[in-house]
Amino acid sequence: MRFGLDIAQQRLEWDEIAGRAKFAETLGFEGVWGFDHFQPMYGEGPGNCFEGWTTLAALAGVTERVRLGLLVTGYTYRHPSLLASEVITVDHVSHGRVDLSLGAAWFEGEHRALGFDFPPTGERIEGFEEALQVIELLMTEDDVSFSGKHFRLDHATMRPRPVQQPHPPIWIGAGGERKMLPIAARHADVWHSFGSVEDLTRKSARLDELALEYGRDPDAIERATSLSLDGSDDEVAAQIDAWTEAGFDHLIVGWPATGRPRIEQFASRFL
Repeated sequence: MRFGLDIAQQRLEWDEIAGRAKFAETLGFEGVWGFDHFQPMYGEGPGNCFEGWTTLAALAGVTERVRLGLLVTGYTYRHPSLLASEVITVDHVSHGRVDLSLGAAWFEGEHRALGFDFPPTGERIEGFEEALQVIELLMTEDDVSFSGKHFRLDHATMRPRPVQQPHPPIWIGAGGERKMLPIAARHADVWHSFGSVEDLTRKSARLDELALEYGRDPDAIERATSLSLDGSDDEVAAQIDAWTEAGFDHLIVGWPATGRPRIEQFASRFL
């Protein structure tokens, strides 16, 4: 099992964000994860919320080993050509330590407040798969033309190529079984979702079926979910065992209310 740490970057000063990333690296976590929002999602009133991809670029400069990503990047916030360039840049700055985790976005209030378009769910999911295709093409091919309902490319070439070949691992955050899970089956290197062990075990089996339908090896798609540190170490151990038995490869540890001492306690036993 591989463990990442969600550094819960909202409502923090920059020095604390950087400190949490270095703390995770020192303890032996494999990855550091932020989020892709522009406003805090909890608490009262305005608060600090640094932009996600520039934060990852900065964290690449203050860490040496941990992988870096956002759970998850909302594709609606950036044109996929811009996002592809940002990901390639961070991949180079970090010497190949970035993961591209993508989702169809959900925070309607934030979109409305800041002027981002927020299409209806069906259109948003349709655009999400087109965005994935655009990003994959720009990272792997030259002179790319693409004509979709939502995005277009006209003889586009983007250099440099990513450090990680053919592109950084693509994590897809997907829970919906009718539309999003099939997209994960077609494109994901890693599937991430939230839910109970029983629910995600069932969805994971469905992902296997869909991958086979699309001509992919189900074992080529890793599984990831999140892990709470609420409860005793023995209770956390039981959860880890359950996720391992269910075939999951990555657990993203949520930053606990009790902070660093609880994370150190977890790391001393499980990392």
